[in-house]
Amino acid sequence: MAKTRKSDKNTPTRIGLQKGNHSLNPDRPRDPNQTHLRDKATIKRLLVYKNCKPIRNRKGKIVKAAPFQDWLPSGSVSRIAPNQKWFNNTRTITQTALQSFQDELGKVINDPYQVVMRQTNLPITLLNEKAKNTNVHILETETFSNTFGPKSQRKRPNLKISDLSELVNAAQSKATEYKPEEDKDLLSEEFIPKDEQREAIMKKGTSRRIWGELYKVIDSSDVIIEVLDARNPLGTRCQHVEKFLKKEKPHKHLVLLLNKCDLVPVWVTQRWVTILSQEYPTMAFHSSIKNSFGKGALINLLRQFGKLHSDKKQISIGLIGYPNVGKSSVINTLRAKKVCNVAPIAGETKVWQFITLMKKIFLIDCPGIVYPTSDSDTEIVLKGVVRVENIKAPEEHIGEVLKRVKKEYIVKTYKIDEWESTEDFLEKLCRRTGRLLKRAEPDISTVSRMVLNDFQRGKLPYFVKPPTLDGTNEEKSDKTETQESSGENVTTEPSEISIVKQKLAKIQVEPEFSGDDVKTIEEEEGPVFDSDDENAENEEDDEAEEAEGDEDDLSSEEETLKEFMAPQDSKKRKADSDEEASTSKLTSKQKRALERAKKSKKIGVHFYQKVDVKGRRSSKKKQND
Repeated sequence: MAKTRKSDKNTPTRIGLQKGNHSLNPDRPRDPNQTHLRDKATIKRLLVYKNCKPIRNRKGKIVKAAPFQDWLPSGSVSRIAPNQKWFNNTRTITQTALQSFQDELGKVINDPYQVVMRQTNLPITLLNEKAKNTNVHILETETFSNTFGPKSQRKRPNLKISDLSELVNAAQSKATEYKPEEDKDLLSEEFIPKDEQREAIMKKGTSRRIWGELYKVIDSSDVIIEVLDARNPLGTRCQHVEKFLKKEKPHKHLVLLLNKCDLVPVWVTQRWVTILSQEYPTMAFHSSIKNSFGKGALINLLRQFGKLHSDKKQISIGLIGYPNVGKSSVINTLRAKKVCNVAPIAGETKVWQFITLMKKIFLIDCPGIVYPTSDSDTEIVLKGVVRVENIKAPEEHIGEVLKRVKKEYIVKTYKIDEWESTEDFLEKLCRRTGRLLKRAEPDISTVSRMVLNDFQRGKLPYFVKPPTLDGTNEEKSDKTETQESSGENVTTEPSEISIVKQKLAKIQVEPEFSGDDVKTIEEEEGPVFDSDDENAENEEDDEAEEAEGDEDDLSSEEETLKEFMAPQDSKKRKADSDEEASTSKLTSKQKRALERAKKSKKIGVHFYQKVDVKGRRSSKKKQND
């Protein structure tokens, strides 16, 4: 019989660090780069499900407690010693210090380029609350000593009427002064005109379903980009959503993006950016997969927000705005390929959708939303909210188009010099474009839709002139000086977002403007973000170094081969010198592209035609022999 060792029952089981690599071992060694493994908190939660009961020995004594069990050893005192300090104030602060803190915190919160990262332990929300009921100043009218006590002066209530005769006289005076025309309580028989109920098509973007999609995007995103039309930024701006974010979601960041900046002059874009930057960070953008503007600057800004939220594995960017402002086009531009359905008409995006931009940045597309306002049907149509082909009477909105667009642009676009009224203009346009019905009647509705389409898609040059900037720069400089001088006492940790200045002179404007619409832009002060590609500068430096190394190698090889090369003709030398002069003007990237084009490329060959797999060719040769 083999030797056995008697185990000591009194020795307790060892509970300490376990060095196993099991997936349910919370103490297993972890590599910080392996982020797909289970977290320690996840393992403990799974062990709670698995080891929900304690481990007992034969006698029923608990050897190992359950994960949620704990007890105190015998003899331990579980009470707090009585002391007066638990009932004293932990810290006292004066009213002036509290007021100064409220002012400094308000400046940081209202600054669009500063973000409060860590709140204080003070109840800041109580500072912003207003009194619901205003205090009645009773003691100012009559003091307490004059009302109560032995020295009270008031013996009876202050009434305007002392006897019945004064009451009768007051009633008679009111009856003589009464005028029925000024009495608003009487029912009037006058007809009050009311606006007719709008068509269902004019309520696009206001349905409960679309606003439900909007609130999904707001709840799921850390940064919200409001896309505006550069031709009418204030008209395509949703103030209701901005107030909702400032009141209900103050921890979310809002950025304004001026899209379609290629349809307005550059000075208009520059002025709108400076005006809107006083409220929120504002950037100019031109959405195009091949020839975009502002792509690198926007990605740089999103990376800054990603560094602010370093505690999160990834951040989500939601794009909201009016219909047909180009939200999906912005996403396609950032991804440099088509990932969202895009159309020059409103209502193409139906539901929200997630798109991956980078490993740590996700984009969320949202359908266009319109807050119900007092805008007329014509303003709604010209903003691009409604599809033109669904409008019943499009000729009603042409008069406003002729008012907004300058006459010289209409003459240049449609080649019509003079017109007396809107109907006259449409009839002349019908005859010029050949849009005629039977008996040579003009097809006004079709031509009206064509004009509205040209207005919405930017073929007719139009923009809302920005307000003048008299004194705004001085106010902005004073504001920044006060913030810098008074930002020392703020107990929060504000983190500044660096302002990404863009070189707006690089915007390629498509429409041709003339007259007062052409102005020179102001020069930007300080460093300007020149490139649209965030890695362009590094790539150019690397390419320049590679090109220099290639040139040195080529020069050394040429010197060794000059001795054995035959003398060339003068014509060939001139041609070579011309080619060298033309190639010297090219960049290193273009030179390498030319060299790559000159090299012979390997062309694919059919495998079964080239290789005798089944031995048929050898059998044919034997037969011929």
